[in-house]
Amino acid sequence: MKTGLFIIFIGIISLVYGLINFYIFSRGVQAFTPGSAGRFWFTLVFWVIVSAFIIARILERYYPCAFTGILTWVGSFWLAFMLYFLLIVILIDVSRILQHFFHIYPHFFFTDLARTKMITFIVSVSVVTLIVALGFINARNPRIKPLSLHINKTVQGDKTLNIVMTSDIHLGTLIAKRKANKLVAVINSLHPDIVLFAGDLVDEDLSPVIKFNLGENLVQIHARFGVFAIPGNHEYIGGAEPAIRYLKDHGIIMLRDTFLQIDERFYLVGRDDRDKPRFTGKPRKELPELMKGIDHSFPIILMDHQPFNLEKAVESGVDLQLSGHTHHGQLWPLNYLTQAMYELSWGYMKKGTTHFYVSSGFGTWGPPIRLGNKPEIVNIHLSFN
Repeated sequence: MKTGLFIIFIGIISLVYGLINFYIFSRGVQAFTPGSAGRFWFTLVFWVIVSAFIIARILERYYPCAFTGILTWVGSFWLAFMLYFLLIVILIDVSRILQHFFHIYPHFFFTDLARTKMITFIVSVSVVTLIVALGFINARNPRIKPLSLHINKTVQGDKTLNIVMTSDIHLGTLIAKRKANKLVAVINSLHPDIVLFAGDLVDEDLSPVIKFNLGENLVQIHARFGVFAIPGNHEYIGGAEPAIRYLKDHGIIMLRDTFLQIDERFYLVGRDDRDKPRFTGKPRKELPELMKGIDHSFPIILMDHQPFNLEKAVESGVDLQLSGHTHHGQLWPLNYLTQAMYELSWGYMKKGTTHFYVSSGFGTWGPPIRLGNKPEIVNIHLSFN
């Protein structure tokens, strides 16, 4: 990504982040009497927490330490708190407008305004804390998603293939040893013939992955035909080449705009990420070019991290495309946004003769919270003629 565009992008994101937090602060601080100790401490704590995520992202790259890890956790949780505080504050402000015209609140709300404001503050904080806590529990308990599909092509030998697929692990400070151990244990319990990681195996920064030695977890995955992965946008955000070298050194076969024939029964095609040109200035191959030399009488499985332009896979004769990236919004109601952006935000769809599955992902980005969807590991039982 060009430096100028990157600075503009970061500037816009920082401005929006600052404005949202100022809006939340301007409503929350009204619960405290001007000049009081409570108002002082609320202001101090609020802006320290707001700054935590930005400071942590900078320090994580240049000076990773225990303090950086604490800031990352605090700042990441705040992103979820921020979203739901924003929704509550908007709801309260809308109700105030309605009150002006329709007098929807009972009279006793206004007999002691200071008390009403403090009760509203306490109730809002309690509700949002409960929501975030439930989302945290949900994010730490992935499900196994079974899927049985048939490809109408004849193969020699075994007529079935047991695939374990997942995406968006985001290994790093938040998705560390505990979740990596769970990931490996669940995958191995499914006795896969092949394991497929459809992008964003690591988060932006590789240093926490190295610090926690998470590669040692990956080498414990066992599959008859191996463990394969493609880069996602987050590998490129953090610098794709070091991340890809690290994954290769720990038993992951990386497919970057290439294909392999496996067991003389099917083809596995791996696309480089759609954001590659933004970060490297180099294009990725178009699908027809990438698939030159493939014998279409064999089943063709494609991994493409970002599920855009699904019709191209249909036109190119792909039998099964596996993607991730969307997290299905990760936090309700952002799933409505991803549903508007993608033809398939999560789950299964058949288009023409091509099967598609977009995973909601195993890990999280930003807040370690999931609401409105479950983290998943997909177990695909594929059959042939």
